[in-house]
Amino acid sequence: MDTQDNQRAVPATALTVEEAIAAAQSAGTAPVAPAPAPQPALAEPKPAPPKPAAPKMLGRTIVITSGKGGVGKTTTTANLGTGLAEAGKQVVVVDADVGLRNLDVVLGLENRVHKHLLDVIEQKCSLDEALVRDRVRRSLYLLPAAQNREKDDVPTDAMAALVQTLAERFDYVLIDSPAGIEKGFRNAIVGAREAIIVTTPEVSAVRDADRIIGLLPPETEAKLIVNRVRPLLVKKGTMMSVNDVVDILRLELIGVVPDEKEIIIATNRGTPVIDIDGSQTGAAFRRIVKRLLGEQIPIPSFQAPEGFVSRLKASLGLGKA
Repeated sequence: MDTQDNQRAVPATALTVEEAIAAAQSAGTAPVAPAPAPQPALAEPKPAPPKPAAPKMLGRTIVITSGKGGVGKTTTTANLGTGLAEAGKQVVVVDADVGLRNLDVVLGLENRVHKHLLDVIEQKCSLDEALVRDRVRRSLYLLPAAQNREKDDVPTDAMAALVQTLAERFDYVLIDSPAGIEKGFRNAIVGAREAIIVTTPEVSAVRDADRIIGLLPPETEAKLIVNRVRPLLVKKGTMMSVNDVVDILRLELIGVVPDEKEIIIATNRGTPVIDIDGSQTGAAFRRIVKRLLGEQIPIPSFQAPEGFVSRLKASLGLGKA
């Protein structure tokens, strides 16, 4: 008995706080501490939308056209291309006159032509293989026309795509248009945003130029060059004046080019007339280049030189009152 009594008299071992809480929870007698309120999940930051790609700066695409043949489109294309390259621009001149290739001759590059425009379109060669680099101006390139093919062989949509590709690589794309208003003309203008109308002060040439202006897309910006002006004939009244031509065509005049023998000399040499020192024609093309580049250059009015008798009368005060 004594032993049992002593055992009952011994107090139970004290529980720790943690053990007491655990025991109470298991017995269901102690309040359960509320679980902490769930925290709202932080939303992951949305990725920033991709920045739109900067649009490619396209070069200027200009078709040189007229309607009438023999007014100087090819000469104009060669000299403007040469002048722009000399000004530091990357330039390609495109001969769109399929079957009658002449731009290579005017530039003196005929012996270096091995591929042509249609070879590129038909994927027979790359664009770089067809481009011919000028011997002097290293930023000037020629894309020749095919000499043994027809204008109808060139798909219009393929020509537009080719001009677009060139505009992504060059500052200026100058397209030498064939004469007429058939498919060759339509192919030449399809990718051009600007047009330079070349005409001479002749009734037939001006009439054809007027017809061409009416066929250009309405969004095409057109300007005018009056070529092969002969001041002596204008003074005699046997040739239309520049003002007469402008009044008929109603275009912004970008240049007047006088007619002189240096044109024939330069063509036979395969040298742009712009390279001939002292040439009025070359100087006129240089002024047109500056206007294309945005310079405000006045257009001179070419006057016929006075003869000896006229100068003598003027010096003596015997001229007309």
